[in-house]
This record gives sequence, structure tokens and C-alpha cells, in this order.
Amino acid sequence: MRVQVSKLDNGLTVVSEEMPHLESAALGVWVKAGARHERREQHGVAHLLEHMAFKGTTGRSAARIAEEIENVGGEVNAATSVETTAYYARVLKEDVPLAVDILHDILAHSTFDAEELRREQHVILQEIGAANDTPDDLVFDLFQDAAYAGQPIGRPILGTPETVSGFKADDLRDYLATHYRGSNMVLSAAGAIDHEELVRQASELFSDFAGNAPAAPQRAFYSGGETIVQREFQEAQLLLGFEGRAYHARDFYASQLLATVLGGGMSSRLFQEVREKRGLCYSIYAFHWGFADTGMFGFHAATGEEDLDKLMPVLIDELKRAGESISDAEVDRARAQIRSSLMMSMESPASRAGQIARQILLFGRPIPNEELTERLEAISTERLRDLANRTFHQCNPTLAAVGPLSGIMRQEAVAERLGYSAATAAE
Repeated sequence: MRVQVSKLDNGLTVVSEEMPHLESAALGVWVKAGARHERREQHGVAHLLEHMAFKGTTGRSAARIAEEIENVGGEVNAATSVETTAYYARVLKEDVPLAVDILHDILAHSTFDAEELRREQHVILQEIGAANDTPDDLVFDLFQDAAYAGQPIGRPILGTPETVSGFKADDLRDYLATHYRGSNMVLSAAGAIDHEELVRQASELFSDFAGNAPAAPQRAFYSGGETIVQREFQEAQLLLGFEGRAYHARDFYASQLLATVLGGGMSSRLFQEVREKRGLCYSIYAFHWGFADTGMFGFHAATGEEDLDKLMPVLIDELKRAGESISDAEVDRARAQIRSSLMMSMESPASRAGQIARQILLFGRPIPNEELTERLEAISTERLRDLANRTFHQCNPTLAAVGPLSGIMRQEAVAERLGYSAATAAE
């Protein structure tokens, strides 16, 4: 398998990886524009635009869009994240031209009909309500907002009832015209794909996405903070976090590896200590999110109110120990987990199409798995210990929790137990 990359005259990148053994293909358009690219008054418009793209074009009704793709057994969907929006399809190889045509049509010719807009605004208001009633969704929104208070990167992707209800069709057109430019977009495909034919069709259809990419969004500044919401849920949902590393930072891959060591599976430190040995929760894991200019290193746990006062000290003490006692065996196991995940993703055309699209948007080129593996192999146990000390002891923590929380340790106490000093961090 070989990744091929072409760039159109308008700056749009076409990238594909042929998988000769497959009879189907996954493809989509990834746009370097998401929730953090919105102005304050635009909060939620990126997600609303993603919904409205399927609600009718000048040549296809909403029903016809769904029927055409499903008549050939395909599927089409979309997703909005903090920094990107993706529109993607899965079809048999002979139906790739149809999928490309539909993807172009919904991006270039959507009508944003007023009645459809009102209907979809109502749907999203229901989605916001559902998220607020789902504790493990709500706590992540509270967490992001606490870490980046008052900044676009900290706002919920869905928007608020007030902002979503107020949008007009011209608001969608304005956001689309500003951010959906060729140099800000990638058409990516994997599976049963003919790259030259894909480039030919893209050249014919996507030439109308001209112009330079807009300015970079407001730079993010991690601050840390606390948001505690008492709710009558069955479980307490807890997130403890620290500043992570941006995609281009030296310690980005080391942070991914450290998260796997601490909470990346059933053999990880936190799962073994907190769940298996002590039975203090049903679920606990670690994660590291990278963004263009910042990152988040976090830990999520769900537990009963009666165990909350015991869980947090154990979690914090494990973080304190990490800088001294991470072993070579743990690092080797974490490396194997990440490496196997990379190799397994090679077998899924949908995973590969998304992976190479994001690599183009973030790094300007596809990154071979061999290169990623070499980077992981170069990370020593000593470096991970040092990273743990710098991440957990020299960074103001972020604490978000929702549910029955009478026994929760507050952020100030967490920082004190970790030995965090604002003066030390400033140095």
C-alpha cells in the first residue's frame, strides 16, 4: 500500500491509499475549521453547518441525498470537532464517483432552506439537552471550559440554546465562505481507489473552493481551573487534567505513551490500582489530546459518591509515583499497544482515510507508520519519568466533576497534594 498526494491549483489536497484487496472505499472531505474557529457570536455554527449540509442543495433534496447514497448500499455522515469538520462516505468501488459528487454538492450548493434550518435548530436544541442530561458528556464540556476559560477552544462544540436558535442562513454562508477554502481542505480516500481518477474528478468539481485559508484562530492559553456541579445522578463523573502537548511539540508522542502507561488498558497502573486492587470505580482511564498550539492530559473516572473521597487520593498518589517508578516493562507494553493500534488502523479504510487527512492538515504530509514507530522507540523510560514530573507537578490542575460530589477533593487540595507551586511553575 502506498499513499499518493496531489495538490490542485486552488490549494486543495487530494490524498489516497489504495488497498487492492478491498471492494469498497472510504472517502471524505476534511476541513481545517471547527468549533475553535468560531467568533463568540458564531458559537455552534460549525456544528449547525455540518447538519445543514445534508438538508438539500440546488440539485438534490434532503431525501434525494439519502436515497442516492443508500440506493447503492453506501452511507454518508459528518462530524465536527474542536479543530476540524469532516464529511465522509463509504461505498463500493464503482460508486466512488457518486460519493465524490454528493460530497461536493452538499458543500458547494447547499441552499440552507429556512424551514429546514428551523427544524435542524430544534434537533440540535434536543441534542444539547441530551448532552446536559448525560453526565459523561457534560463533564467533558465542563472540563474543557475550566481548562481554557473564556476562550473559543474551551466552548462546547454544540453551542448554546441561545446562539443556535439565533442563526440565520447567512450566518452559515459566512462561516462556510470564510473557512471552506481549497488550501484549508483535504479530499482523502482509502480502499478501492484509483488516485488519478480521484484527482481528475476533484479538479472538475472542487475548483470553486478557491482562495487562501483564513488567519489562525485565537491562540489557546491553558489556565487550569475547577468546575463542580452537584447533580442527582447515580455516579460521580470526575475529570482531572493538566496541560498537555501540541501536535508539533517535542513531547507529543511521549505524552501519548505516558497516557497509555498510566491508564491505557486493563494492565495500566490506574486500572490495576484503582479498580482491580481497591474496587473504587467501574471505569478509569487516561488520555492525551493534542491541538495545534496546546494539549490536554487527563484522567477520567466514574464512581459512587461513597468512594469518591478514597478514589482521588489514590489517583493523585499514583501520579506522584509515576515520576519515580515507571518501569521499562511498562513502557514496552505501552509501546506495543500503540504500535498494534497503528497497524490495526491500516486494515480499516475509514480509519486510514481519516488518519492521513488529519496528518495532511496538521503536518502537511502523510506520516508513515514506520516513522511513528521509530519515534515511539526513541522514547526512553527516563524521559517518561521526567515528563510525568513536569506535567503533574508543575502545572495548575484542572478539575471537573458532575453528580453526587459530597466527598470530592477540591482543586486547591489536589494541587497541594501534588506539590504544585504557582511560583515554581512560573519559573
